[in-house]
Amino acid sequence: MERFDDAWLTLREPIDHRARASALTDRLSQAWSAAGWSRVVDLGSGTGSNLRFLDGRLAEVEEWTLVEQDPDHVARLRAVSPTSGRVDVQTRDLASSAVEGVWSAHLVTASALLDLVSKSWLETLVGACADAGAAALFVLSYDGQVGWERASGTGSLEASALDTLVLDAVNSDQQRDKGFGPALGSLAGVTAERLFRAAGYRTWLEPSPWRLAATEAALVRRLVAGWQEVAASVEPNQVSELARWADDRVRSLAAGHVTVEVGHVDLLALPPGNR
Repeated sequence: MERFDDAWLTLREPIDHRARASALTDRLSQAWSAAGWSRVVDLGSGTGSNLRFLDGRLAEVEEWTLVEQDPDHVARLRAVSPTSGRVDVQTRDLASSAVEGVWSAHLVTASALLDLVSKSWLETLVGACADAGAAALFVLSYDGQVGWERASGTGSLEASALDTLVLDAVNSDQQRDKGFGPALGSLAGVTAERLFRAAGYRTWLEPSPWRLAATEAALVRRLVAGWQEVAASVEPNQVSELARWADDRVRSLAAGHVTVEVGHVDLLALPPGNR
């Protein structure tokens, strides 16, 4: 499974929290309280961002099971102290043990995970959720959309040939094997919704885009550098042009001239019989 360092996770956490589809959190909170649920399994917990968002939004949690394989992240997770419930940190590789522990959960959740996994892995997880009668909340799955806009509010920038090259390269790279088999990438959200519906769940799929401006320049700098690297690996004869593209985009954003929206979706799936 790909590793994401602490600095990246720290940069993105407030942006992730701001982007999440609040209506789905509200709907989940209502279902959680009405059903008397109490146990959460969070897959690929990183440094605990998903717990920090849900803590206080779900009433009377008794147990948070946090599953993470990165030893540096695990050390930080062991220090997490939610307002309610005990924390059980499990160190294991999700690629080889997707469903372990899911059977005891009332809610299975993850943030920025589904676009990394394969369809077969996801099918196994959905089946385990259905067998357990567990609800599911999977947030911030990349949807393949990136749009640059003028900060003045005068509309979108016309996509250049390099914008298209970069986006195509990134979306193709999203589908390479991240340790789970060929990744779903931008198809993750719609695929998960279809699988949960087939299992009898009621589902809601809502946009949760990152909207990034000059105040998020540090994150955009890292994001664009990654995009540039991926595109350059596809088109090595355009390395210089891509470097200029990346520099122009980051400088324009840092100066407040442009903003960028990176598309994500959030999925809530409630089990049959839950109202």
